[in-house]
Amino acid sequence: MTNPHPLAQARHRDTETRQHRVHQALAEMSADGSEITVSHVARRAGVHRSFIHRHPDLHSAVIQAQAAAGTAPSPRATKIGQTSLRTENANLHAHNRRLAERITTLEHRLSEALGHQAFHRAGLAASTADLRAQLTEQTQASIELTGRLERREAELADARETIRRLMNENNRA
Repeated sequence: MTNPHPLAQARHRDTETRQHRVHQALAEMSADGSEITVSHVARRAGVHRSFIHRHPDLHSAVIQAQAAAGTAPSPRATKIGQTSLRTENANLHAHNRRLAERITTLEHRLSEALGHQAFHRAGLAASTADLRAQLTEQTQASIELTGRLERREAELADARETIRRLMNENNRA
């Protein structure tokens, strides 16, 4: 299926052009007896080595051309390949860790969003607002009753004081 987007089409054409240059470089190198390695083919084709490594068909074509020329990959090339594989493996592990953290964050956000949605759909949001209004009313009533109680206690204390004074006056007389 072709992508109708012009940028995708341009990228596809560029990839095809570079693949053609790699195949052409391989044919020329096989014909003139040059040493065939991924680095040499990439240099001759004007592409980066990673381009050949990213395309398994190109990489296998280089390996087949090496075998046909009777040259095995040098130990240094094998070492570089192992080193790059280790580096790529480490990078992939780090990338997987970052993706796992991102997934955890997104799962947490989704869970919160679904919780809020369920809370509102269940009508609990309205109930909460009603409960808060009732709480405010009850708090206000409590404050008013506390004020009335304090005034009554003050009146009671004044009445007791008046009774004590009158009892003292009565006992003296």
